[in-house]
Amino acid sequence: MQNSTARNSNYLYQISIIGLLFFIFGFVTWLNGTLIPFLKLACQLDTLQALFVTFAFYISYFFLAIPSSRILKSTGFKNGMALGLLVMALGCLIFIPAANMRAFPLFLTGLFVQGMGLSLLQTASNPYISIIGPIESAAQRISIMGICNKVAGILSPLILSSIVLKNASAIEAQIAEATDPVLKTDLLNELAGRVVSPYMVMAAVLALLALMIRRSALPEIDTNAETPADGASSALAAGRTSVWQFPHLLLGALAIFLYVGAEVMAGDVIGIYGKSLGFSLDQTKYFTTFTLGSMLLGYVLSIILIPKFISQQRFLQYSAILGIALTTLTYFTTGSTAVMCIALLGLANAVMWPAIFPLAINGLGRFTQIGSALLVMGIAGGALIPQLYGLLEKSAGYQTAFLAAMLPCYAYILYYAVAGYKPR
Repeated sequence: MQNSTARNSNYLYQISIIGLLFFIFGFVTWLNGTLIPFLKLACQLDTLQALFVTFAFYISYFFLAIPSSRILKSTGFKNGMALGLLVMALGCLIFIPAANMRAFPLFLTGLFVQGMGLSLLQTASNPYISIIGPIESAAQRISIMGICNKVAGILSPLILSSIVLKNASAIEAQIAEATDPVLKTDLLNELAGRVVSPYMVMAAVLALLALMIRRSALPEIDTNAETPADGASSALAAGRTSVWQFPHLLLGALAIFLYVGAEVMAGDVIGIYGKSLGFSLDQTKYFTTFTLGSMLLGYVLSIILIPKFISQQRFLQYSAILGIALTTLTYFTTGSTAVMCIALLGLANAVMWPAIFPLAINGLGRFTQIGSALLVMGIAGGALIPQLYGLLEKSAGYQTAFLAAMLPCYAYILYYAVAGYKPR
């Protein structure tokens, strides 16, 4: 009984530490929804240029995921997580000179460095939470992590927008009406300087968390001991010599790519879409929170339903169908109804990462770390899908662009949930 209690205590401790990390993921990641309209105004950008915020942040995953897996092999999971937090702190500090010079390329550099740190953290923490317990309930555990992530995501745009976009509509009008170049420059510089204090605080918090993780009792895990979800022997991995010999993993990486692109569109691009619909900046700065609120609801539902009432792949199927339906409705509606449809895409997206990730790494055995890295590379979808939307918007309009960018994403995810996830 005592040993069982100790095991449960250790399990809860491990879950709590990883939950804290997922909170950090969410807080930093979902700041982009506020940064896009903020930098669009402060640096005087068009829509396509402003969407380079998501490009710089998410493209780092593509370049850093595989190096991250190699770093983890030498540092271990715990030290790798601490290192990722320090890299994120460095990215936050880059915002200080970027704001002082109002230099958009330097802001993008800071975002890329933050993404580097998050890539390392994601590559370590996602397989950790998947393998730390039974694989058939991995989606449930990742959903718990998703709640930590999305609660932070709900808070972060509210906090940052209240600082950097306070009286945003009035400032936007002042800048537009300013005829004196010096006055306009002063207004823009004052606006850009608003990010300095919050990002200095974030850098300090990240550094302290890195120290805490480094000194924690978080144990290492043996990825070679991982077993497939169907209870089969580890022969699925033992008979293979390369990670490229797992079709369900490769198809899963593409599913992650398209899912993250759709998630970023629903969470970060909703503000720009709202502006196209005629909403003011003071209104659209909160739209990301609506999406994350519906995602939070989706995570709660998945925790209740998976795996007791429904399997993770079946839940994924229904989520993809809901995504197709809501995307189509967005095309045929305007105003608050269209915004509500985009926000409700958060409900459709909620279970996608929790379901796709464990399905894709199922049975990888000793290839788990590099397989996780390939899946994390798929996060680059958040860089490219919004760019596709930005390009299409110029020629086809915002409604057609949204439909063309989103519908193929959910259609493919539906295929993966029906057939692509099965190990071969």
